Amino acid sequence: MGSNAAARNVVILLLVAAAVFFLPGGGDAAAFVGALLSIAILASFVLLAARMYREHRIDIFGLGDRWRGLLYAALGVGVLDLAARTRLASTAGGSAVFVLLLVACVVALVAVFRHWRSYA
Repeated sequence: MGSNAAARNVVILLLVAAAVFFLPGGGDAAAFVGALLSIAILASFVLLAARMYREHRIDIFGLGDRWRGLLYAALGVGVLDLAARTRLASTAGGSAVFVLLLVACVVALVAVFRHWRSYA
């Protein structure tokens, strides 16, 4: 039964690819579906972040102002860094800035996590 399902999935994939290639406007439709999927993924990340914030609100406020500020700054810089990924990656200097900002965000998040674990 597993091979039939795999064969069916391959046939469906080939039909969708043929529709995108041969039908007029198929590329536009594929781009639209891709944009819808991207929006759905982004919305799921936002909902996950909101839920995690609600579940750990007491822990976050227990960090204190300095550590909470570092947490928010690291998350904000990380989001902006990932949003500017394509522009930063177009040059060698931009790629270095991208990697350095990402490493700085990870280091800051690890520092906040270690501080939280020392009091938890």
